[in-house]
Amino acid sequence: MTPLNDFTRPVTLTGRLARLEPLSHDHLDGLIDAVRDGELWKLWYTTVPSPERMAAEIDRRLALRDAGSMNPFIVRDASGRIAGMTTFMHIDAVNRRVEIGSTWTRASAQRSGLNTESKRLLLTDAFERLGCIAVEFRTHRLNQQSRRAIERLGAQLDGILRAHLRMPDGTLRDTCVYSITAPEWPTVKTHLQWQLDQPRSA
Repeated sequence: MTPLNDFTRPVTLTGRLARLEPLSHDHLDGLIDAVRDGELWKLWYTTVPSPERMAAEIDRRLALRDAGSMNPFIVRDASGRIAGMTTFMHIDAVNRRVEIGSTWTRASAQRSGLNTESKRLLLTDAFERLGCIAVEFRTHRLNQQSRRAIERLGAQLDGILRAHLRMPDGTLRDTCVYSITAPEWPTVKTHLQWQLDQPRSA
C-alpha cells in the first residue's frame, strides 16, 4: 500500500501541453502575471486570489500541505509560462480519496488543451500512483464554464450541496459535486487522450 504521506509528497507531472510543479514562494511573480491575464479574481462566482492576495494564498496552500490536507501545484504551459494553479485538496488518505480543485487558469491559456492535460496528469497520479478509489471535483452551481469543463472530463454529477459555502461577497454557494471512480478511470483515461489527440481541445 502507498504510504499515506505520498499524498502530500512534492511531485512534478509533465505532459506535452502542461507541466505541474510543486508550489513554492518562488512562483509569486509568475502567478501574479497569470492572474492579471483576464482579471480572474473579479468573477463573483470564483475565489481566485487577486494580485495583492497571491502571497497570502501561497502561504495558505503551503500550510495546508504541511497539515496533510492539500498538495498544491503551479501549472506551466508548453512555452514554460506559468498559467495558473491547481491542487489535490481535502485529502483523505485513509479512504484514498482526493478532490482536484482550487484551480484557475490565465484567460489566454483557456480552451487550449492545457486544462484537459493538467487533469489527465493529476488523475493518472491519483489513480495509478496513489491508488485512489475516487477523485472529486466541486464547483459553484452557477459556474457553467467550470461545470462544462468537469463534465467534459468524464466526471459524473453526484449531487448538489445547497447553501454549502459563503462566498467572499456574502452570497451562498450551491456546490455541485462530481466524481470519477477507480473502475471508471480506464475509460475516462482513454476519453481524455482522445480529446488531447484532436486538433482543438479545452
